[in-house]
Amino acid sequence: MSTSSPPVMRAQILAAFGEPLQLAELPVPSPGPGEVLVRIAAAGLNPLDTKIAAGEAAHARVRPPAVLGLDASGVVAATGPGVSGFDVGDEVYGMIGGVGGVQGSLAEYAAVDASLLARKPARWTMEEAAAAPLAVITAWEGLVDRARVGGGDTVLVHGGAGGVGHLAVQLAAARGARVWATGHAFQAATLRRLGAVPIDFESSPVEEYVREHTGGLGFDIVFDTLGGPNLDRSFTAVKRYTGHVVSSLGWGTHSLAPLSFRGASYSGVFTLLPLLEGEGRAAHGRILASAAALASEGALRPILHGDGYGLQDADIALKEVAQGVPAGKVVVRLT
Repeated sequence: MSTSSPPVMRAQILAAFGEPLQLAELPVPSPGPGEVLVRIAAAGLNPLDTKIAAGEAAHARVRPPAVLGLDASGVVAATGPGVSGFDVGDEVYGMIGGVGGVQGSLAEYAAVDASLLARKPARWTMEEAAAAPLAVITAWEGLVDRARVGGGDTVLVHGGAGGVGHLAVQLAAARGARVWATGHAFQAATLRRLGAVPIDFESSPVEEYVREHTGGLGFDIVFDTLGGPNLDRSFTAVKRYTGHVVSSLGWGTHSLAPLSFRGASYSGVFTLLPLLEGEGRAAHGRILASAAALASEGALRPILHGDGYGLQDADIALKEVAQGVPAGKVVVRLT
């Protein structure tokens, strides 16, 4: 079943690594078995998109020319064979592509594996829904699937105002945890609004804030969204024996000695795996459906940064993401 769609669509193309995106026309794809055609309303941009564009993300398996953009919201325009659970006209959101040879969201249409999608939360705008998928999936896999966060847990989120961090703070709080989050001093008010006790990492060494906020015991769960030295700090900040460190950027070389001396545990999160390998995609759809339920209760809401980016402005928006934003996510509107 389908609504009428044009034969061609506008899309932003990465012709070569390191070059600006180019607005072009491409054929509108047809949904295959298990796929739906989504008319994209908004595309969420992530730091990974900027690394891919610069040729600094070999793990994403992108070969130009390519359409970037991991996150999307939109409306189902057609369904392919074997699709159940979605109908034409449904508003959906998901982490749909932009890696591994799968078309991304910086285009007016995309043929998307239906298992990657969930219905858009009614309380969110299309822009908010486009800002959420990668971030909320990463937060959920780390905090819920790996660390089993629950009532009474003490949780430290490194980078609590960032794209993943600001949703991780809300998710932990929604599940009954007490939350602290590191950030810059100017982000303190934002962190408080999200439900976290702010920690100025620039003025407070890790030993100091662990002593101040946990009496020196350490946090039950430390969620590192930044990697590098923050992962090393996480190994120092976690509680002995029962503590759990989770990182979405656990790359590079790190000494495990501080973690081992605490008898604590570590988990890594690599949210791209289902897109790259085709395995476990339904888990993404289930997570987004669960996040939508929290959103319907008012417990989860993305923060948007900037305003007025259209598809023609995608390269400008991508550069802003690369420079870093004070809180939340940058979104490109397509409708």
